[in-house]
Amino acid sequence: MKILFAVDGSPFTSKAAKYLVTHIQWFRDAPELHLLHVKSPIPVGLAVTRARAILGNDAVDSYYKKEAAAALAPAEKVLRKHELQFEASYKVGDISEEIQQYVKKNKIDLIVMGSHGHGALAGVVLGSVATKVLATTTVPVLIVR
Repeated sequence: MKILFAVDGSPFTSKAAKYLVTHIQWFRDAPELHLLHVKSPIPVGLAVTRARAILGNDAVDSYYKKEAAAALAPAEKVLRKHELQFEASYKVGDISEEIQQYVKKNKIDLIVMGSHGHGALAGVVLGSVATKVLATTTVPVLIVR
């Protein structure tokens, strides 16, 4: 089984990671774990062009890489502590679209994610990204609250 663990570095990501490792015995064989962080791009249009022109491509790419590393770190720490193997990566773009593309490309069987993220509406019953992933995916989604 291939599991995509969508992470954003929020406390809900850490809770989801802990839930996943404490229930890993649900799977007959050790699952193939994929961690994915999707960073929303610097506002599109002129802002991206200006940022890249002023700071340079390397600086903007470095920013995305550092942000992704920080978001992935809490989940990676939990999985390493429990000696679980995983592949971590990040994308830049629309979060739910990038998750869907990753699912298709890697033939993912299950998506695991926290119920809320760092969004402005963190107090809502279910985060907007989780809601959008639920509405658009064709694979089962486990949302940990």
